[in-house]
Amino acid sequence: MPRRARIGLAISTAAGVLAAALISVVLPSAPAAAHGSITGPASRNYGCWQRWGSDFQNPAMATQDPMCWQAWQADPNAMWNWNGLYREGVAGNHQGAIPDAQLCSAGRTQSGRYAAMDTVGDWKATTVGNSFPVRLWDQAGHGADYIRVYVTRAGFNPVTTAVKWSDLVLVSQAGNTPVGQWTPAAAGGWEKTLQVSLSGRTGRALVYTIWQASHLDQSYYFCSDIAFG
Repeated sequence: MPRRARIGLAISTAAGVLAAALISVVLPSAPAAAHGSITGPASRNYGCWQRWGSDFQNPAMATQDPMCWQAWQADPNAMWNWNGLYREGVAGNHQGAIPDAQLCSAGRTQSGRYAAMDTVGDWKATTVGNSFPVRLWDQAGHGADYIRVYVTRAGFNPVTTAVKWSDLVLVSQAGNTPVGQWTPAAAGGWEKTLQVSLSGRTGRALVYTIWQASHLDQSYYFCSDIAFG
């Protein structure tokens, strides 16, 4: 092969490798590992992935969905890995492991990947009634030692205030439930639904869910924004 042709082939090959590498970094096709999240009312990063995962570079997000915009700018991997917001080795001491105002990032877990979830502002909220379901999607079949669902107390506004442990009221929970007791999900994996019933609530609130998986001492933490309609 002539020298000029060999040089052209080398350049072409290098360009192809670089393009493939850029695509793998910028446009991952799926989360890196299968775990789970709250899909209804959607957790903050799952909701951002749902709405913008196929269009995350669209500048319209900055005005249409500014809280998701700041999250994508801070770390896109928080959305690509929407199912990996967990800590290990907490041993049930959730309040000891996670400081106030860092509940939505699980105490800045995984080197702060999810830190933008703690940002105070007008996150997109799911409209709910005073009774509503909370749906946990377990992609990997972990099952649960327990699931605890909290809602912020009346008068708390997540649009203006960072959530603290003292702001939360336990409203629903489930004990040990092997994945065989969960419902197979249409998209694969399994789902567990907990019902929340309140009275007289209006305005904005935050749902905070702790999922203690059964396969390891692995605790998942989810913030879901709601508006009582």
